[in-house]
Amino acid sequence: MKNKSTIKLGLNPEESKRLRANKIKQSDVSEFLVDDLCVLLNVPPTRAKEIYALAEFQSVPSVGIKFAQDLISLGYYSLDELKEKDGAKLIDDLELSTGTWIDPCVEDQCRLVVDFANNRDNSKKWWDFTEERKKYRLENGYPANRPQKPWFELEKYRNKE
Repeated sequence: MKNKSTIKLGLNPEESKRLRANKIKQSDVSEFLVDDLCVLLNVPPTRAKEIYALAEFQSVPSVGIKFAQDLISLGYYSLDELKEKDGAKLIDDLELSTGTWIDPCVEDQCRLVVDFANNRDNSKKWWDFTEERKKYRLENGYPANRPQKPWFELEKYRNKE
């Protein structure tokens, strides 16, 4: 299972202060209902839903905050919403939403998170899905509307250099 101490929620200082005041660890946030988080953190429901999703998605082995944010950007806020989804379709949607093609290992993470949502198997990591992805892409290729620009040309990646 993922080391729960590595969960990051991107809280602002006031949210962090309220979490500490209520003696709640970031790693325990996904154990609360969204309605309770609204009250405990004094945040609107949309923010509480986002914080909950960040915590729950990072409970999946080898999933960090960036990929959790990607899932939220696609409109997912819980693992239950990812049951029966298709990892290949998730990455295709993510690529269209960013306007770039994305590192293939992220597709492996998409496949992992769908598998985890359905099976709750803590033993699998994203790289366990690499062969499955390669086989699928060899047989099916990528959508005709796949963006041509790579992810590392996005402004947020260029600014890290």
